[in-house]
Amino acid sequence: MTDTDPHIHVDRKVAEAGAAVRDVIASTFGLAGDAPTVVTTGCGRRVPYAMTSPRPESVTCLACREHARREHLRLAGQVESLGRTPGTAVTGDQAAKAAERHRNLARRFSG
Repeated sequence: MTDTDPHIHVDRKVAEAGAAVRDVIASTFGLAGDAPTVVTTGCGRRVPYAMTSPRPESVTCLACREHARREHLRLAGQVESLGRTPGTAVTGDQAAKAAERHRNLARRFSG
Protein backbone atom coordinates (compact mmCIF):
# COMPACT_ATOMS: atom_id res chain seq x y z
CA MET A 1 0.00 0.00 0.00
CA THR A 2 1.32 3.42 -0.88
CA ASP A 3 0.25 6.77 0.50
CA THR A 4 1.23 8.57 -2.70
CA ASP A 5 -1.22 6.83 -5.06
CA PRO A 6 -3.68 9.55 -6.09
CA HIS A 7 -6.04 7.24 -7.98
CA ILE A 8 -9.49 6.02 -7.04
CA HIS A 9 -9.65 2.26 -7.57
CA VAL A 10 -12.29 -0.44 -7.68
CA ASP A 11 -12.41 -3.40 -5.29
CA ARG A 12 -11.23 -6.61 -6.98
CA LYS A 13 -14.44 -8.33 -5.83
CA VAL A 14 -16.72 -6.10 -7.90
CA ALA A 15 -19.87 -8.12 -7.23
CA GLU A 16 -19.21 -8.58 -3.53
CA ALA A 17 -18.14 -5.03 -2.73
CA GLY A 18 -20.30 -2.28 -1.42
CA ALA A 19 -23.02 -1.45 1.01
CA ALA A 20 -25.78 -3.28 -0.92
CA VAL A 21 -24.11 -6.66 -0.41
CA ARG A 22 -23.49 -5.93 3.28
CA ASP A 23 -27.19 -4.96 3.61
CA VAL A 24 -28.31 -8.27 2.09
CA ILE A 25 -26.06 -10.24 4.44
CA ALA A 26 -27.28 -8.23 7.41
CA SER A 27 -30.95 -8.75 6.54
CA THR A 28 -30.46 -12.44 5.74
CA PHE A 29 -28.25 -13.52 8.63
CA GLY A 30 -28.65 -10.69 11.12
CA LEU A 31 -24.96 -9.90 10.88
CA ALA A 32 -23.70 -6.38 10.34
CA GLY A 33 -20.22 -6.54 8.88
CA ASP A 34 -17.88 -3.59 8.92
CA ALA A 35 -16.40 -2.24 5.74
CA PRO A 36 -12.79 -3.41 5.38
CA THR A 37 -10.08 -0.85 6.04
CA VAL A 38 -7.80 -2.08 3.22
CA VAL A 39 -8.81 -3.94 0.06
CA THR A 40 -7.13 -5.49 -2.95
CA THR A 41 -8.08 -3.63 -6.10
CA GLY A 42 -8.75 -4.66 -9.67
CA CYS A 43 -5.23 -3.57 -10.60
CA GLY A 44 -3.72 -5.67 -7.80
CA ARG A 45 -2.80 -2.90 -5.37
CA ARG A 46 -3.77 -2.90 -1.70
CA VAL A 47 -5.30 0.46 -0.88
CA PRO A 48 -7.48 1.95 1.85
CA TYR A 49 -11.16 1.12 1.27
CA ALA A 50 -11.82 4.88 1.21
CA MET A 51 -9.77 5.08 -2.02
CA THR A 52 -12.19 2.79 -3.89
CA SER A 53 -15.55 3.38 -5.51
CA PRO A 54 -18.17 1.25 -7.28
CA ARG A 55 -19.19 4.32 -9.35
CA PRO A 56 -17.56 4.33 -12.80
CA GLU A 57 -17.40 8.13 -12.86
CA SER A 58 -15.25 8.16 -9.72
CA VAL A 59 -12.68 5.47 -10.66
CA THR A 60 -9.51 7.05 -12.06
CA CYS A 61 -7.25 3.97 -12.25
CA LEU A 62 -7.45 2.72 -15.85
CA ALA A 63 -6.50 -0.86 -14.96
CA CYS A 64 -9.27 -0.94 -12.34
CA ARG A 65 -11.78 0.46 -14.84
CA GLU A 66 -10.90 -2.34 -17.29
CA HIS A 67 -11.14 -4.95 -14.52
CA ALA A 68 -14.59 -3.67 -13.50
CA ARG A 69 -15.75 -3.64 -17.13
CA ARG A 70 -14.71 -7.27 -17.62
CA GLU A 71 -16.28 -8.34 -14.31
CA HIS A 72 -19.61 -6.66 -15.07
CA LEU A 73 -19.73 -8.29 -18.51
CA ARG A 74 -18.94 -11.68 -16.92
CA LEU A 75 -21.67 -11.16 -14.32
CA ALA A 76 -24.17 -10.18 -17.02
CA GLY A 77 -23.53 -13.50 -18.76
CA GLN A 78 -23.88 -15.45 -15.52
CA VAL A 79 -27.14 -13.74 -14.61
CA GLU A 80 -28.59 -14.42 -18.05
CA SER A 81 -27.59 -18.05 -17.77
CA LEU A 82 -29.24 -18.26 -14.36
CA GLY A 83 -32.46 -16.86 -15.83
CA ARG A 84 -32.54 -19.66 -18.42
CA THR A 85 -32.03 -22.42 -15.84
CA PRO A 86 -35.24 -24.32 -15.10
CA GLY A 87 -36.38 -24.21 -11.49
CA THR A 88 -34.48 -21.12 -10.41
CA ALA A 89 -36.16 -18.45 -8.33
CA VAL A 90 -35.15 -15.79 -10.86
CA THR A 91 -37.45 -15.26 -13.84
CA GLY A 92 -36.07 -14.73 -17.30
CA ASP A 93 -37.31 -11.14 -17.24
CA GLN A 94 -35.62 -10.43 -13.89
CA ALA A 95 -32.39 -11.96 -15.15
CA ALA A 96 -32.52 -9.90 -18.36
CA LYS A 97 -32.99 -6.68 -16.39
CA ALA A 98 -30.13 -7.52 -14.02
CA ALA A 99 -27.88 -8.46 -16.96
CA GLU A 100 -28.69 -5.16 -18.67
CA ARG A 101 -27.77 -3.26 -15.48
CA HIS A 102 -24.37 -5.02 -15.47
CA ARG A 103 -23.84 -4.30 -19.19
CA ASN A 104 -24.71 -0.66 -18.57
CA LEU A 105 -22.14 -0.51 -15.77
CA ALA A 106 -19.57 -2.17 -18.06
CA ARG A 107 -20.22 0.52 -20.70
CA ARG A 108 -19.82 3.26 -18.11
CA PHE A 109 -16.51 1.78 -16.93
CA SER A 110 -15.19 1.67 -20.51
CA GLY A 111 -16.08 5.32 -21.20
